Amino acid sequence: MRRRQFLRSAATLTAGFHIASDLMARPKGPAYGHNGIRFTLDMKWSQADPLRNPVNDCHEMVQDARGNIYLLTNETKNNILVFNRSGKLLRTWGNDFPGGHGLTLADENGTQYLFITDTSKHQVYKATLDGRILLTIDPPLGVGLYQEAKEFVPTETTVTDTGDIFIADGYGKQYVLHYDPKGRLKGYFGGRGEGDAYLDNAHGICMDHRGGSPTLLVTDRTRNCFKRFSLSGQLQDIIRIPGACVCRPVIKGDYIYAAVLRSPVISQEKSGFVTILDKNNRVVSNIGGTEPIYEGGQLKPLAQAEKILVHPHDVMVDRNGDLYVAQWASGKVYPYKFKRVS
Repeated sequence: MRRRQFLRSAATLTAGFHIASDLMARPKGPAYGHNGIRFTLDMKWSQADPLRNPVNDCHEMVQDARGNIYLLTNETKNNILVFNRSGKLLRTWGNDFPGGHGLTLADENGTQYLFITDTSKHQVYKATLDGRILLTIDPPLGVGLYQEAKEFVPTETTVTDTGDIFIADGYGKQYVLHYDPKGRLKGYFGGRGEGDAYLDNAHGICMDHRGGSPTLLVTDRTRNCFKRFSLSGQLQDIIRIPGACVCRPVIKGDYIYAAVLRSPVISQEKSGFVTILDKNNRVVSNIGGTEPIYEGGQLKPLAQAEKILVHPHDVMVDRNGDLYVAQWASGKVYPYKFKRVS
């Protein structure tokens, strides 16, 4: 009898252990997304103290080779905040970027650098990871494009393997400007206009190596699309995402990730979400957005479906496939983390 009671008790304890372990392994809270690409939300990822290290608009994020995460904000008390993946604030630097907007990480002979755009100062900077400015690119006056410095309002950069720099003038005259590694203008394309090769709110830009030869993906946010250009500025393709006013494209593996600032039109406030496209440039999942549905090969217009994000401005993807979302004009919140669950 005692042996039977012991076996029953042991079985109960074992079952309870497995149930508890299963519950601990399950994601906490609802999962967001579609087609097996889903995430749970952690709104309190950042462990920074907002009284000591405040943020204003959290514009963009990158992760260095050591795994540290860099956040750019236009709060000049601490323009750059550096976190580990757990959200612990490691250090801060920068007090001179009142219009800090674009943040790009580039590798040069095994050393990583940051490129920062400032929409208020109308400049672009190359800096070390600890904040030493190495190069400043001023407005390209005297070449027939700009008459005044204030017309140049750079929002984003991307850097080639050889160190050439492409700058998207997303809040200015909508040109993409090509510079050599020393900051000398080599060429330009785009500009404001109505044809497909022109741009309107060229908010973001990135290098795309997925097809073998590198190309440029440029945001045309007002027109709800990304446009693919050759490095010489020839339009090659348009990736249409109707209803999604996208920010910069972020490529990780075969996928494109992008914050959608607003939907279904740019005037609709507090209507953002995150979109994910596969290697065929088809939307496969939306975090906080409507399910992607294609009819006759065309994507039906997207819109916000769940109010978990306000005005997302950038997405960073870490080595585990987890996402970090920085937001603009969203109550000065720190970035949210979305943990991949499927």
